[in-house]
Amino acid sequence: MEKVTVLMSVYKNDRPEDFRTAIESITIKQTVQPDEVILTIDGPVPESLRLTIEKLQTELPMLKPYWLEENVGLGNALRIGMTLCTHDLVARMDADDIAVKDRLEKQVRFMDIHKDIAVVGGQISEFIDVPSNIVAYRRVPLTKEGCRRYFRDRDPLNHMTVMFRKEVVLAVGNYQPWHLDEDTFLWGRIFEKGYEVSNLSEVLVNVRVGKQMYARRGGWKYFKSDVGILRWKLDHGLTGYGRYLYNYTIRFVVQVLMPNNVRGWFFKKMLRN
Repeated sequence: MEKVTVLMSVYKNDRPEDFRTAIESITIKQTVQPDEVILTIDGPVPESLRLTIEKLQTELPMLKPYWLEENVGLGNALRIGMTLCTHDLVARMDADDIAVKDRLEKQVRFMDIHKDIAVVGGQISEFIDVPSNIVAYRRVPLTKEGCRRYFRDRDPLNHMTVMFRKEVVLAVGNYQPWHLDEDTFLWGRIFEKGYEVSNLSEVLVNVRVGKQMYARRGGWKYFKSDVGILRWKLDHGLTGYGRYLYNYTIRFVVQVLMPNNVRGWFFKKMLRN
C-alpha cells in the first residue's frame, strides 16, 4: 500500500483538547496509519496549545511540526506545508475534526486503483459539542462527471476529507490564499487543467460546527470573496453566465441579508441532508 502524508495546520484559536482528539483520530486510531504528519503552526499560539503540540511530538514519531513566526492564513500555511510533504499521496485534516477509523485505508486503496483521479474526498457529518450530536450531513457527488457539474454552483469536495496527489497540486500552482475559499480556488485550477476528482460514498470525517461557522459564512468580506470565485469560474469557462447570476443572487441573500440564526437554519435545512 502506498505511503501517505497527512497535512494539517493549527493556529491560535484552535483548542488544545480538540486538536489532540483530531490528530489522534488521523494517526494512532487509523486502521492504516500515515507515515508522516506535516503540521504547520500558523503564527504564535497560546502556551497550552504549544505544550500540547510538543507533547504530541514526543508521543507520535510521525508528527513533524513546522513553526511559522507570523500568522500567514490557511492558504499560505497549507502552501508551505505541501512543499514539505514527502509522499505523493497527501490527506488533508483540520485541527478540530474527527476522522473515522478507516478513512485513510479506504482512500489509499481507492487512489491505488483509480490512477486517473487527482483528488478523492468523502461525505461528512456535522456535530455540535459531542460527535453523537449530529445536526447535519453534507453529501457531495461520487462520480468525476457529477463533481465537475456540481462545481458550477458549489464545492464538490469536502475540504477536510480530501486525499490528493501532491504532484497535481504542485502542477496547478499549489494552495494559494483566497479568503475562506482557498480550497475552491484549488479545485477550480485542478478542473481547469483537466484533472478529475471523485468522492467516496461513506462519511470520512465528523466535523465540529457551531454558531461561529455560520457567522464566518456571512458578511460583506465573505460575500466579496465568494463572488470573486464565481467570477473566476465564469472567466475560466467552468460555469455559465446564467449560473453565475443565479449563484450571485443566492449568495447575496444568504451571506449579506440573512442574520446568523436564519443563515444557520438555511444551511442545515437547505444545503445539508
